[in-house]
Amino acid sequence: MLASLLQPHIWTANLLVIGLVRGLIVSLIAMGIVVVYRSSRVINFAVGDLGVPAAALLAVMAGKSHWPYWPSLLLAVLSGTLAGTVVELAVIRRLFRAPRVIVLVATIGVAELARAVTLTLPGYRSGRLQTAFPSPITSEWHLGSMTIKGSQLLALVVVPFIATGLWWLLGHTRFGVAVRASSTNSDLARLTGVSPKLMSTAVWTIGGFLSAISIILYATEQGTSDLVSVGPETLLLGLTGALIGGMRSFPRAVVGSAGVGVLYQVLVYNFPNTVGLVQFVLLILVLILVARISRADDSGAESFAFAPRVAPVPERLRQIWWVRRMPQLVAGIALLFALVLPLVVHESFHHQTYAIILAFALCAVSVTVLTGWGGQLSLGQMAFAGIGALSAAAFVRGVSLNIGWRSTRLIRGQLPKVPFVPALLLGALVACLIAVAVGVGALRVKGLLLAISTMAFAIAAQAYIFPRPLFAGTEGSVTVQLPRGKLGALDLAHLNRNYYYFTLAALVVVLLLVGHLRRTGIGRMIIGVRENEPAASAFTVSPTRSKLTAFAVAGFVAGLGGAILGGSVVTIGYADRFFRIEDSLTVVALAVIGGLGSLAGAVAGALWVVGLPAFWPSNRTVPLFTSSIGLLIILLYIPGGFTQIGYWLRSSIVNWLETRLPAAQTKTRIAPPASLRRVATSRRTRVNADGSVLSTSGLTVRFGGIVAVDSVDVRAAPGAVIGLIGTNGAGKSTLLNAIGGYVASTGRVELLGDNIGRLPAHQRAHLGLGRTFQAATLFPELTVRETVQLALEARHSTPFWGSLLCLPGATEAERSKRADAAELIDFLGLGRYADRFIAELSTGTRRIVELASVLAVAPSVLCLDEPTAGVAQREAEAFAPLIKRVQQELDATLILVEHDLPLILAISDHVYCMEAGEIIAEGAPDTVRSDPLVVASYLGGDQRAIRRSNV
Repeated sequence: MLASLLQPHIWTANLLVIGLVRGLIVSLIAMGIVVVYRSSRVINFAVGDLGVPAAALLAVMAGKSHWPYWPSLLLAVLSGTLAGTVVELAVIRRLFRAPRVIVLVATIGVAELARAVTLTLPGYRSGRLQTAFPSPITSEWHLGSMTIKGSQLLALVVVPFIATGLWWLLGHTRFGVAVRASSTNSDLARLTGVSPKLMSTAVWTIGGFLSAISIILYATEQGTSDLVSVGPETLLLGLTGALIGGMRSFPRAVVGSAGVGVLYQVLVYNFPNTVGLVQFVLLILVLILVARISRADDSGAESFAFAPRVAPVPERLRQIWWVRRMPQLVAGIALLFALVLPLVVHESFHHQTYAIILAFALCAVSVTVLTGWGGQLSLGQMAFAGIGALSAAAFVRGVSLNIGWRSTRLIRGQLPKVPFVPALLLGALVACLIAVAVGVGALRVKGLLLAISTMAFAIAAQAYIFPRPLFAGTEGSVTVQLPRGKLGALDLAHLNRNYYYFTLAALVVVLLLVGHLRRTGIGRMIIGVRENEPAASAFTVSPTRSKLTAFAVAGFVAGLGGAILGGSVVTIGYADRFFRIEDSLTVVALAVIGGLGSLAGAVAGALWVVGLPAFWPSNRTVPLFTSSIGLLIILLYIPGGFTQIGYWLRSSIVNWLETRLPAAQTKTRIAPPASLRRVATSRRTRVNADGSVLSTSGLTVRFGGIVAVDSVDVRAAPGAVIGLIGTNGAGKSTLLNAIGGYVASTGRVELLGDNIGRLPAHQRAHLGLGRTFQAATLFPELTVRETVQLALEARHSTPFWGSLLCLPGATEAERSKRADAAELIDFLGLGRYADRFIAELSTGTRRIVELASVLAVAPSVLCLDEPTAGVAQREAEAFAPLIKRVQQELDATLILVEHDLPLILAISDHVYCMEAGEIIAEGAPDTVRSDPLVVASYLGGDQRAIRRSNV
């Protein structure tokens, strides 16, 4: 490859012109992505397809109906512009308060709907339009060896003009200021007279205009209306250009898109026989750009919950056997129907269809785990499924290894053939390992950017990875054989009914194991990290472990589903069916329609999205309701999917039963829980060399050129209460973040004799450093009981394999956590809130839940960041004895940040006062209270204000 690039004729003048023109056209898509992202932090996946109906309309009017070109162009551009307005009013505005990831999924549905609308235009794709798209300029100009066509000249003139106008409009006008204000803080913008919804409508209207112009130019340059469509690869080029622009800069997006267009043509010209090389290079480029942007992007702070909260069955109602077993009863009925169905329907091809539906349900389960639970939006799950299928086929035929460079071979040989069923598991394992590798690269990717990365991976897998001889068997092969074989005496090769039952058994086993995993600490950790990574770290939960666990489980399940899917058809046409990027988008829609947070939703979605078109293949309406329109209807009106209806029925039954039972007792326990006493008595507190349990030396935190904490030295003696005071912005919370490992810092931090300055936050928590946060957000999508159980991970971390396989030790540990959580909840009087979601609680109640979690973690040193923030004065007064009680029960050292000076001065043994990141005073509470520097920090130098304060 390098030698080819060094050859003298790696490009021609015409090649550069073609690359530049196509790059400029793609830059319009990139600018459409940027303009929406800048205003709403939403990645618009419909930005290209939104203009397809406009281009098709121009082709019909000017190409077939022979209308004058310029009026036709005006009407087409106007229709595309209005399409952006309609999408915002009908879809985006209804999702204005929804998580941005929901809006992203909605744009996928809008893109599919736009393609469907295009096919309804009368006369489209007929007659003369099959060979020519109308163009206003048909001349050509020759400049030496370079030829410039009229369509290319059009792009060279139009795109810079639009880019300049957009740069001026959004960067140098009051309208641009209003757009930035509404995107930064919609509430404050509303107070200044700016309507965020109106700004959103304007931005999406601009997006519709850009989309229409880009697709019209694209079709004009291509010259045939059959190409009036935007494939995933063109969208990926636009996304790459937007990433080069940092998702903010229009000039950089244009220049970057032009460069990518030239690179695309150069690679195709120089390596015409290397299949998928361009897509692989784009994947590498996207991964680098996403990693760079993610470091400076704060969009990952939002909760990525996809479905409405489903209230669990209250603990006391679980004592009724049929209430406790309600899900199993429903599942048993569904399983009975699935067992009987092939005995009633005898056609073999129907049995094969049923197996395909169940295999897709398996793939949807992987989306539920990774996206529904882990909050990692993946648009490449069917790529993992394809890897599982092709790997299984390779194991069945015997894996051929031929690894090296040119004539030098590092590894050459062939592994023995593997029977069909073990090959499926090995294929799933390969997909699992690759998913973990992708997960490692995505650990620092925040927010919606992972969707771009996984989309690029899916495109690269389809074009570059799948055709490799290791997977495809031979060079250039587009089909792969996966013969079924037998499972004991069960013939899977010749009877589709037997294969259906095998697929059904695999689905049932996966649902049982993954469903059990969700109810254990593994599931709570995955969701906890999704909801609030810093708080999860304070509970000793490793975010890295939780994320990679989600990727591993999802990758294995997707690989298994893909292998079974490949076995159902035997001959795998990986480029035409099942494992394309379009199928990855379909499986996301499948999971959303069924209910993304539910395993049952994966099955329901597969029956709807895959089953209905298979049962009614000639019906043109069914595909709409099972893809674009169905997806949008679900997101707009039933965000929880079909399973939301079932949960609503269950909640109605549970609520009716609750009304017939006596009121639950709030508190029955006064003495500390036995589990808490066991922790206190088993603790052996070590100290640092200076006799303290926590000390910092020269601790400094910088954010760019701003020094937030400047060489701070703090010392906490065993059992002491250390008060940390100062005005807003003094650096108190940043100091606690630096001590806890939540921000990068320099200097030394010692805890209980260990230097913890380079340890991540969860390891510092494991060594005995506790932390509460100013906002007390905790985990909105977990209940109080689940939150306390998650905190109990500090005492006994949940093992993955023990939980997955229901081993006795893990099962007993889970029961112990449930009992310990119940004791702590009862001890703090949270009984009636035990099964309520954190998001439903008042601030004061969340503070008490936070203290219950602190008792569960049982740290030796506890950092409390404004524990009375957001709490009414009467409740705040009750917190002082409660905080002291927690300290006494834990026999812990407290470091307390609080603006309530009477409270902090009353309970502190030693006080530090900070200003501008530095310690300006320390000592006993009364000494610090009267220190002139402290008084000046709070009250300034006005003597009248000082006298009025009675300091």
